[in-house]
Amino acid sequence: MAKSPAWQRKEGKNPTGGLNAKGRASYKGGTLKAPVKSGDNPRRASFLARMGGMPGPERKPNGEPTRLLLSLQAWGASSKSDAKAKAAAISKRNKGKK
Repeated sequence: MAKSPAWQRKEGKNPTGGLNAKGRASYKGGTLKAPVKSGDNPRRASFLARMGGMPGPERKPNGEPTRLLLSLQAWGASSKSDAKAKAAAISKRNKGKK
């Protein structure tokens, strides 16, 4: 039986959220780049806006953060509402630069 790609298994996932280098390399749908942790990068604004609107809880019933919250934290947001606010602020600043 063939193994699933690393990005679908624990070995391809970063314990602090998102994928590690091995997980990004195993993704066959294209080239995945590392998270943009700070700054006004449009990729960061897009990710924060998209993930800020994702359904589901930020924490598991035992209080541990879900993969969603870990990913948001890896991209520099503390919650879904914070992600939406940061995405809007980044987009506004980027529009002012043009």
